Amino acid sequence: MGGSVSADTPAAGRRLLVEVPLLAGLPEERLRALWAASAQRTSPAGQVLAAAGEPAGYLPLLLRGSVAATGTTPSGRVVRFGQWAGPCALDKIAVIDGRGHTATFTALTPCTVRRLRRDRFLALVEDAAPDTAPVRGHVLRVLAGQARRQQERFMATATGSAEARLAAWLLEEAATAAGGRVPLPGTQQDLGDLLGVTRVTVNRALARLRRDGLIEVGPRSVTVLAPELLGRRAAG
Repeated sequence: MGGSVSADTPAAGRRLLVEVPLLAGLPEERLRALWAASAQRTSPAGQVLAAAGEPAGYLPLLLRGSVAATGTTPSGRVVRFGQWAGPCALDKIAVIDGRGHTATFTALTPCTVRRLRRDRFLALVEDAAPDTAPVRGHVLRVLAGQARRQQERFMATATGSAEARLAAWLLEEAATAAGGRVPLPGTQQDLGDLLGVTRVTVNRALARLRRDGLIEVGPRSVTVLAPELLGRRAAG
């Protein structure tokens, strides 16, 4: 990761740490210790925050901005796994198993990232102190939920039609989007890479859903108008 040191105050940064789901429930003194054991950087849009396969010596805590995760197949095709917006922790599995980053994480917008040393994160998870017992359970629940969502997305991508995949993705994203307005992950080609289909196929699927009144398509977003009917399309 690169970039310049952010001008955020420690107090403001710690407030953002509280909002990182993985760190939810930590007492103030623990957050202060994590802040002291980490370094903060800002990165412009387009900068690689972590490359697939490189040692995961730090847990990237995305405080502000959004990033995309991609990988490259043996044939050279770039596959987009998803995108995340801060505050959140990135690539927790790579930090835990020590086998290198699972994907290449690239800033979609200007980002503020706090890098927590791997040994400090593992010490927090493995600490037997009473106030960290909830942390271990929480980390396991977060990882289990992430693995389940990835498995469900894989099954939808492998078996569903392009329209069903798109509908399922829109519903998943709309669940946490204000007013059902889902930001698009870059271009329609980026969305196609995420769903495992071509840009043309994405364009046609969006056009069908819009024609049927299920969604409204804007320049950089899609608004879900009829979630129940969209759910039927997702179910095929």
